[in-house]
Parts: sequence; C-alpha cells; structure tokens
Amino acid sequence: MITKAKEKTQIKVITGNAAAATAAKLACPDVVAAYPITPQTEIIEQISKFHANGEMDCELITVEGENSAMNAVTAASLAGGRVFTATSSWGLVFMYDAVLAAAGSRAPIVMVNVNRETPGIIAVSSGQQDMISTRDAGWIFLIAEDCQEVLDLVLQAYRLAEDYDIQVPVMVHYDGFYLSYLSEGVDVPFQEDVDTFLSVLKDQPQRTKLTPGEGLGCGSHGILGGYLELRHKHVSAMERSKEKFDQIDKEYEQIFGRAYGGQIEEYRMDDADVVLVGSGSMCGTIKTVIDEKREAGIKVGLLKMRMFRPFPGEVMVESLKGKKAIGVVDRSLNFGHKGGPFYTELKSFETKFEGSPMVSFIDGVANTDITTANVATMIDTICDLAAGKEVPEVTWVSYPEANDPDSAKVGGQ
Repeated sequence: MITKAKEKTQIKVITGNAAAATAAKLACPDVVAAYPITPQTEIIEQISKFHANGEMDCELITVEGENSAMNAVTAASLAGGRVFTATSSWGLVFMYDAVLAAAGSRAPIVMVNVNRETPGIIAVSSGQQDMISTRDAGWIFLIAEDCQEVLDLVLQAYRLAEDYDIQVPVMVHYDGFYLSYLSEGVDVPFQEDVDTFLSVLKDQPQRTKLTPGEGLGCGSHGILGGYLELRHKHVSAMERSKEKFDQIDKEYEQIFGRAYGGQIEEYRMDDADVVLVGSGSMCGTIKTVIDEKREAGIKVGLLKMRMFRPFPGEVMVESLKGKKAIGVVDRSLNFGHKGGPFYTELKSFETKFEGSPMVSFIDGVANTDITTANVATMIDTICDLAAGKEVPEVTWVSYPEANDPDSAKVGGQ
C-alpha cells in the first residue's frame, strides 16, 4: 500500500467488522437489509447502532433470513437505490439463488462477505471456501488484507458497482475470525471526502429508477439470442471492471492518500527471483517473512490478489514474467482438481510465464493458522523448485500426512 501524509486524519482503533460498517455508513445507502451470522454479526450490530443514533439515514430492514436480505436489496437496487448487506458462510449459501438473480439483473449491490468455511461437517472456522462456492455467480470479488483495506475496499466497491459502464454487484471479502474481530488503527475518512469520491456517480447517465405511476420491468426471462446478448454484456462488463478498478484505486489515492495497486498489489517484486501469490490477511504474515528472507539474501516477493472475479490474469502475467519459480497459497480447496482454486486458475496462464514453474500450497483451511514458520517453509520449497530440485506440486502445509512422497513432482530437470 502507498500512503501519503494528509493534513486531516481521524485514526480510530476498530475491528474489521466495524470498518465495514463505518464504510457503509459513509456511503450513505438508501436501504440496508441483513441477517446476523458469525463472524459477520458485528457489522449489523454496528449499523443498527448507527441507525438508532440517527447517524445513518437509511431504511434498515431486519429480515428473517439471508435469502430475504438479498432479495430486499436487489429490489431496492433495481428501483434505483444505493444498498448494502453483509453475510458469511452458510448465510451466503442460503441466499445463493438470490445472489444469482441479483447478478443476472445487473443490480449494483455492495455486499461484505466475512469468509468462513462451508464444509460438509458443520464447523465455525476460518477459510475462503464460501467465496469459492460462489465465484461463478457473476459478481465482482474483491479481497482485503487488513482493517484499513476493508474500509477502503467497501468505498471503492460502490464506485465500481454503480459505474454506468459496469453495473455489476460487488462482494468485498475478508478473513473471518482474523480480520473480523481484529482491532487496528484505521484512518476513517471524513464524510465530505467520501461524498467527493462518490460524487462522480451523479454525473453519469442515470440507471434504471422506479418512478411512481410508471411501469418498470426487471428480471424478465431472456429467450434465445436475447438471453445470450444479456450474458455476453454481463461478461464484457466484468472484463471492463479490471481497468476501471485500477482507475478507481488511483482516484482514491488523490483524495484519501492511499493506493494499493488496483487488481493486484506487489511487494518487493522488482528484483524478486521467486514469488508467493496470496490474498487476504495472510499477506501481512507473508510480508514479514519476506523481509526476513531478504536479510538472508533470498530475493523473494509477494503478489497479492485484491481482485479475484474477474480473474486478473493479464496483470498477474506481467508481474510474474521471468521469475524462476512461483508458489500460490490457497485458503480453500478445489474439489476435482489438484491444487487450490487460485493455483489452478493462474496455472491456465502458465504458458505466458516464459517457463516459470509453479506449485500449490494449501494452508489456513478450517482455522489452521498461516504462521511465519509455514510461510518460511513455502518460500524454501519455491527456492528448491527454482534450483531445479523435485518438490511436490501440491503441499498441504499444516497437514503433512497428506503430502505423499509418491505424489506428482514438478521441477528437477
């Protein structure tokens, strides 16, 4: 992250959930509808408090379940309102049909998903499996590393979702139990600055709006070529969102003094020989270990994914070209494939990396912590791969029993 000193700041020590709620308040939504679920509940509690105190002038709908929450904000969004909701894990699963409908309707919703596992064995534990279960729903996905980025990404999400050339719902993800309850110093923007940042949306052509006495049709079933046209336009809008997000990040820096790099953030990548690719809260730990490895003379860097849908393959290719070896850390599983979801998607671009070998690391699943020792092990493995040694293609870092020595190997020419 690039930061520039500002004349006015207001630093508050708040949790990641409070940062999300504060960003929602600053965006001044017309309608908020949500249902509590661990570890997201604090967001709704904070918003309820803002609403009760008169700090948040919105229609707050306390629904009976997550499916109703998504249907409520979809209807309000399609009627022309600015909306917000939040969920996690099984709550995201419960609203799945409505999530699909919202995307198909091109409703510019902003929703926070506090990542939590959705396993067959019911558990309350951290992991990004809920995000992976909805990756092809047609939403734009953004991932935050720390509490500051949670707040910043929610505000950037409104600029992205409501942009006239995009109009696609956006989900902001961050790691449950790590960022949700972590308290950090967060630079909370002033309302007038947020109003300036979002004012660009008022100068664009107006999107569909419900007007009393006039008809409005939403969610009509397309047939034959018409349906294909809608799908193609949706896919095209998501592709346009990549460049748009880069632009929004730069404009955010001009007003708030913070920039992250858009779709990806690079850390010590300029002269790196080997690279770890990660996302979310693990990146702070990875940066710490990279600094230690650098002191030992190992040229390692981090490529942090801030955007996951649409997949930022083009900018990742440019960042990774010429590297001697690449490791991808996944906090979720890719059932039916070897390696994690991020790994398999990036591997589809492998021919463009000019022969840089890749390996997959599974860690941080079901509440296993991505420790500094684990990250050091990952970096050592990538260095071995760069040196031509044989290493497992997939390593379950916190579950060594899964790492069969007879599994497929890469490298070792």
